[in-house]
Amino acid sequence: MTITALAVLAVGTYLMRLGPLLLHERMAFSDRTVRIVELGAVALLVALVATGTWFEGPEFAGWARPAGVAVAGVAVWRRVPFVLVVVLAAGTTALLRLAGVP
Repeated sequence: MTITALAVLAVGTYLMRLGPLLLHERMAFSDRTVRIVELGAVALLVALVATGTWFEGPEFAGWARPAGVAVAGVAVWRRVPFVLVVVLAAGTTALLRLAGVP
């Protein structure tokens, strides 16, 4: 059963990725539809960042993690290189936790 489910999921994933390549010339979406799909993707990413920032399972993650994400957001806004953004966010979170902030 597990092998069958895995094979079905693998074929489905392959077809979902192959479909747009094969149907690109045959299907056209309105500008409004494209915009809605783009906004939906942004909303999904924002929701994932929010839940990953504020919660650890069903519990509040503490203030150190949101502070690190806020520092990363400011660094991205200031166009800091990505590696430095990650180091700043991790360092902020680590220093706050070292200082006793949950």
